[in-house]
Amino acid sequence: MQLSSTLFLKVAVFLIGLPVLAACIFLVPGISNLVTLYSPDIAFLRFVFLAGVYGSAVIFFQALYQAFGLLDLIDRSEAFSAASVRCLKRIKRSAVMISILYIAQLPLLYLMAEGDDAPGLIVLGLLIIFASLVIAVFAAVLERLLNDAILLKSEVDLTV
Repeated sequence: MQLSSTLFLKVAVFLIGLPVLAACIFLVPGISNLVTLYSPDIAFLRFVFLAGVYGSAVIFFQALYQAFGLLDLIDRSEAFSAASVRCLKRIKRSAVMISILYIAQLPLLYLMAEGDDAPGLIVLGLLIIFASLVIAVFAAVLERLLNDAILLKSEVDLTV
């Protein structure tokens, strides 16, 4: 694979992380403060919300790091190796963990949406769950295909 195509993908991975980082720094504390201001009866759940969002952000950045490492393996022509399978497995696990975190926070999102009369918050939570499950399924399929390709490659190497 050409260096320019993986360079483009590395820049894309970096650019995917920037809005999430900006949201964690600027948007999430503001949302937490607004919920506390407008719904003081559920203000104690603010820290649960913050822990869930920041926990999922850490997992998300770990998955982006693994994607960056996978692109680095492709640059070094080691795409069909056990290391790339490990990267895909970690990406899959990260996506599943993000889904689990947001499924666990769905009741909290419901309380926040009911307090502010904003049903879009629940839809946003469901969208994040769905997107991370799609990524997990895609990574699992790629992991299986890569395992099969590595097996075929080792069989061809043994016959030659």
